[in-house]
Amino acid sequence: MGARKFFDRIEPNFTKGGKWEKWFPVYEMVESFLYTPKTVTSAAPHARSYIDMKRIMTYVVIATIPAILAGLLNAGYQANAAIDAMGQADPAGWRQVLLASLGIGFNPSNPISNLLHGLLFFLPIYITTLVVGGIWEVIFATVRRHEVNEGFLVTSMLYTLILPASTPLWQVALGISFGVVIGKEVFGGTGKNFLNPALVGRAFLYFAYPASMSGDSVWVPVDGYTGATALAISASDGVQALAGQGISWWGAFLGTIQGSLGETSALACFIGLAFLIATKIANWRLVAGCLAGMIGFSLILNIVGSADNPMFAMPWYWHLVLGGYAFGLAFMVTEPVSASHTNLGRYIYGALIGVMVVMIRVINPAFPEGMMLAILFGNIFAPLIDYFVTRANIARRVKRNA
Repeated sequence: MGARKFFDRIEPNFTKGGKWEKWFPVYEMVESFLYTPKTVTSAAPHARSYIDMKRIMTYVVIATIPAILAGLLNAGYQANAAIDAMGQADPAGWRQVLLASLGIGFNPSNPISNLLHGLLFFLPIYITTLVVGGIWEVIFATVRRHEVNEGFLVTSMLYTLILPASTPLWQVALGISFGVVIGKEVFGGTGKNFLNPALVGRAFLYFAYPASMSGDSVWVPVDGYTGATALAISASDGVQALAGQGISWWGAFLGTIQGSLGETSALACFIGLAFLIATKIANWRLVAGCLAGMIGFSLILNIVGSADNPMFAMPWYWHLVLGGYAFGLAFMVTEPVSASHTNLGRYIYGALIGVMVVMIRVINPAFPEGMMLAILFGNIFAPLIDYFVTRANIARRVKRNA
């Protein structure tokens, strides 16, 4: 049953006359989301793959589930631990009031309390992202008279997971508006953008409102609580100072440290990455290149050393689990539209991002994260990388067959 029959059942003869033509993009969105399109190819020949966009986007959303669950637990745990440490007898804020009225409490050792508290931070951000970003998608689809596809479902989820839990909702709306409009729609929509829309929105917020996107207090959404992130501690006092702050490598790997909603658990990100590689949604060459670039450049900096910059001594395995590296590796580096498309180009593209993230983290102490900017930098050079790889292949074949 297509979208026309679906809406005819709701209102008889609805598709007759001008109503259907006027709102055709909205109905196409429903048809694409609920039903498999008739244009899906099932066999070769095909340019790259016969897997339709619906399946790709569905698989990516499924892959984010471990990161979502880990993010909910950790966001609630950080908030409950802060409330417990500050001894707030009368918690402020509607979330705390709701949890207190339900008798759930703020015990950081209670996983149910942590999960529900984290959910109360996640849902407002995600709903705001869906509503505002969806409005922009429908506006552009209506003007251009094309269907609204499932691409925004992935963008909205990734954008939500890379934001701090304390992000004001008006900033959430502004960031996703910038990401959808400037990062995707001005280039023609899904599949035509050369930048990752979720990262474009996040980068806009970072540079427009740095006080809300960086610093000591934004990562734990409890008023009056401050605490530096692991990368900030490492940048000022060295990686050995993390133990004194109760931060261990296993804690960073499992996801019990401060950070954005979905980026804290490297384990959850790697589970999602394994799923994407197994289903062939993600290309393993991009992952291999990014890991090789990060490991190789961090080893070089470890050997070079620095007397006044403790980040030179950070081992590669700490870079792997801190900040947004694991999340970016799993869901951003492997994003097929903005990445390189040649096999050799994928290695180069991934390695460029791996080198850049270490370079930004180590050599630029004012910006200790780096993964977001490194991926956007790689997005810009992806077409150029593919161009030179293709030209080199052509030159080699011409020489061989001369």
